[in-house]
Amino acid sequence: MNDARAAGTVRVAAARSRRRAEGKSMIRAARADEMGRLQQIEVEAGRSFAAVGMDAVARDEPLPAAELLDYQRDGRAWVYTDEGDRPVAYLIAAWVDGVVHLEQVSVDPAFAGRGVGAGLIEHLVGWARERGSEALTLTTFAEVVWNAPYYERLGFRRLTEGELTPGLREIRAEEAAHGLDRWPRLAMRRELRGS
Repeated sequence: MNDARAAGTVRVAAARSRRRAEGKSMIRAARADEMGRLQQIEVEAGRSFAAVGMDAVARDEPLPAAELLDYQRDGRAWVYTDEGDRPVAYLIAAWVDGVVHLEQVSVDPAFAGRGVGAGLIEHLVGWARERGSEALTLTTFAEVVWNAPYYERLGFRRLTEGELTPGLREIRAEEAAHGLDRWPRLAMRRELRGS
């Protein structure tokens, strides 16, 4: 996909997300008392992997509450809420090799397909730009339709092994040690400058 087409696709996804968010739902910083709900969202979202034969991923434990709290306290955890201000999705981010890294995004399956994840990612784009990050990175499953192909529609591109930074190599090694390389995985990057 060329840059102009990718940028257009990203603008359309962002516009859809804004329209959907114009109701009573919103994106805001996660609160310390919501870590249990974030874990619940991750578990519910993870169950979707069973449908594509990835039972081990579907059964994986959510991030520990203490780890989520570290992101929350550092201002790197956001939630997308329903009309009652209850989180239905969350996103956490880290800094890896000088750029913002999308560490985790999980959406309650009852809210899937509504632009919730894209809305959180676009929120992260704005946050990253404000802090001078030239890109966003992430790691994901290469062949799961709601993973790499989804991120490609949001303007991310697949990185070759030669393009991996030291921090991304470290993340990939941790993922492999956790058994995630039973299925093809890769790192992706979305440029933020000039887009």
